[in-house]
Amino acid sequence: MATTDEQEQRRRRLAAWRGSSRVLARMGADGTLGERLAALAADASSVHDPEDWTDVYGGGVVADLERRAAGVLGTEAAAFFPTGTMAQQVALRCWAGRTGDATVALHPLSHPELHEGGALGSVSGLRTVHPTSAPRLPSAEEVREFPEPFGTLMLELPLRDAGFVLPSWEELTAVVEAARERDAVVHFDGARLWECGPHFGRELPEIVALADSVYVSFYKSLDGLSGAVLAGPSVLVEEARVWRHRYGGQVFQQYPAALSALLGLERELPRLPSYVAHAKVVAGALAEGFAEAGVPWFRVRPEPPHTHQFQVWLPYGTEVLDEASVRQAEESGVTLFRRWFPGALGGGLPPGVSFTEVTVAADGLEWTADDVRKAVGAFVGYLA
Repeated sequence: MATTDEQEQRRRRLAAWRGSSRVLARMGADGTLGERLAALAADASSVHDPEDWTDVYGGGVVADLERRAAGVLGTEAAAFFPTGTMAQQVALRCWAGRTGDATVALHPLSHPELHEGGALGSVSGLRTVHPTSAPRLPSAEEVREFPEPFGTLMLELPLRDAGFVLPSWEELTAVVEAARERDAVVHFDGARLWECGPHFGRELPEIVALADSVYVSFYKSLDGLSGAVLAGPSVLVEEARVWRHRYGGQVFQQYPAALSALLGLERELPRLPSYVAHAKVVAGALAEGFAEAGVPWFRVRPEPPHTHQFQVWLPYGTEVLDEASVRQAEESGVTLFRRWFPGALGGGLPPGVSFTEVTVAADGLEWTADDVRKAVGAFVGYLA
């Protein structure tokens, strides 16, 4: 439970971010209850008939979302889940039953390993192995030569905790082929798959077609309220619906989340390529700004970014960097960075280094490279 001081710090950050006139991305989750409810009520009729009945244990707008998601991804079917954690556990459990092998090969920086409290083993009875510990997805050679058998290869696209990194298209297809040679199925953790197309130079259905199943999130890149879908062959999705109920995911009504997800598909998905393109401009200008400001050491990872999100590394403590970020927002109305985290949480950061995640979305398109460089110079001034 958060302490009173932590709660006050959170309120201060939210007030500073909301009060800023210049931000690189304005997060819907920063809004008040009234603001989010009003926006959903005002916009929902553009994606679904408001005279339709609300959903009851699925159906209605939830079924509409499932059909729409399957169409966008190019899969036979899709099932809506309240969380991505549940969707992936169900997917991996279903594949374990079908392959007869409960071992999942994945990266040690992947979401199930870092952020789910060991749920794959504790809840689903699965065992995990790591073909590589390098801050990137495994290579075809590492998958092909891994000494232990595994039934499923899970690839997180992009690998968030390594800096939102992606392989090349050629590397990805080679890794999938290597898994097939071992008679393993391939599952994509595609929480942020929506924005990967520009890097691969491929449309979503072609990317998804490489895998046997994929999970995608609606509240990250698409700014929905919550929820995810598991997509793939109809026979797998139907089995997943059974396990969804067993895991407690058969929610009575989910129409607010489903409506916000449909809005994300309608509005944010088409904009993502422009965000990805401008993130390269922002990242380059950040590096130039730190160099011009005389910062002795920094990293932008990866440079250039593979998606519209990337990391920045600086050799300062998190408290110092958080305070500088909030003061810049409070005093100048410019939010350049949000939260900073200690290096132990990142992929391959040296001791004494903190990192932040930078997201470039609609508001960030207004920033020129010069705007970014000036904001960096001002930020560094707060570190003095």
